[in-house]
Amino acid sequence: MLRDFFLGSIKIHILYHASVEPIYGAYLIEELASHGYDISPGTLYPTLRQLHSTGLLEKFEENVDGKVRKYYTITPKGKQVLKEGKHQVRELAEEVLGKDWRNIDHEQT
Repeated sequence: MLRDFFLGSIKIHILYHASVEPIYGAYLIEELASHGYDISPGTLYPTLRQLHSTGLLEKFEENVDGKVRKYYTITPKGKQVLKEGKHQVRELAEEVLGKDWRNIDHEQT
């Protein structure tokens, strides 16, 4: 159950970063680790494939240092899902942490 919750959070992170710039797996593993997510390639790559197959991400390939790297960017459908996800995250944060959740001292929670 908790794994499903974190996977949902990871998907929102992925969509957000794909809305800012093209992303790829190794970058995402490092980026997510900086937020406390310890995600393995065995979890990340199927998640990227799922987001691509459902039309939330587009994929393209580039040759980088003699290797093919798969990049992902957000689609219009992905932008809509991200917008809805942001709204839900905001509502959840306000409900769980209070309306002034941005000013909470993290050590108190």
